[in-house]
Formats: sequence, C-alpha cells, structure tokens
Amino acid sequence: MAADPRSAAIVAGIESFDPEFVLHLPSSTLRAVLDHFLTGEGRKPGRAVWPIPREEEGVSILAGLAIARRRALMIVQDNGVGNMLTALLTLPQAYHLPVFGVIARRGGLGEYNSMIHTVSERAEPILDAAGVRYFQLDSRTPVSEWAGTVTRARQFAETTHRPVFVLANLMGG
Repeated sequence: MAADPRSAAIVAGIESFDPEFVLHLPSSTLRAVLDHFLTGEGRKPGRAVWPIPREEEGVSILAGLAIARRRALMIVQDNGVGNMLTALLTLPQAYHLPVFGVIARRGGLGEYNSMIHTVSERAEPILDAAGVRYFQLDSRTPVSEWAGTVTRARQFAETTHRPVFVLANLMGG
C-alpha cells in the first residue's frame, strides 16, 4: 500500500471497484499510486496495467473498454488535460460513455517545477468550459473521505454515462 496517506486513499478508492485495466502516464507525482499497480499488491492476475503514450489515446482506449463494459481507469497529470479534449468531447462525452480517471494536480503549494503552473492552474476552467464533470480532492477535503470520493465518482460516471474525473492533489495543497 502507498506510504503517504493521500496516495493510499486514492489506491483504496480505485481498488474498491477492482479495475481490470489501469492505463497510466508515467509520473513522479503519482509514483506511490502507480507503484501499487505496477509492482505492489495491485499487480494481480486478470488486471492489465500499461502505460499510454498520450492522454487522448488513453481516452480512446477507455471509451472502447466502456463499450465492452469493462472496469477501467486512466491515471494522468493535469498538465495533459488539454491534450485529451478532442478525444474526450468527440467520443465518450458525445456517445455517453462512462469513462473514469484520476488526474493528479500539479502547480500550487509544494510544486517544484516553475513552468508547470501555467498549464496546471487552468485544468478546472478547461474542464468546466468543456462540460466535463470532476471532483476535487485537496487539503479542503479530509483524507479520510478521499477513498469514498474516488469510489462514488467512478459510480457517478457509470450512473450518468459520461466522463468523470477525480482531481487529486498529492503534493500537499
């Protein structure tokens, strides 16, 4: 299980729906979460875990998995939200497919990369403008509620037949 409480809560929320497919972009911010699925307890028979080259390709793969009624999610960083827009709006959003993803927040308190703020600070306005539903997890939400929020957000995607994301600040903000 992930060492830091925030990552552990994200892992617990994801494990609650036992995904068959975990798509991801490599990320140091997400290291503890990804390690669970790549080398830890989350690496198990019947679960496919693989890296994706870009966010929009992940969205397309998730859409296909949703059509096949498979349990899947994508784990990426918020600096790639813009990359996924065309795929997101023309496939799962347009065809009412329940895709789900966890998006790690960058920028803000604790960010060490000065250039990342320009892109990451605009993730919510981009998703709002596109009409994509998301739930925010950061210092305003007790960590004890994180796993349940991930679980409910994934169920919300299934219930509403649309893309839903959890924006999780794992860096302390």
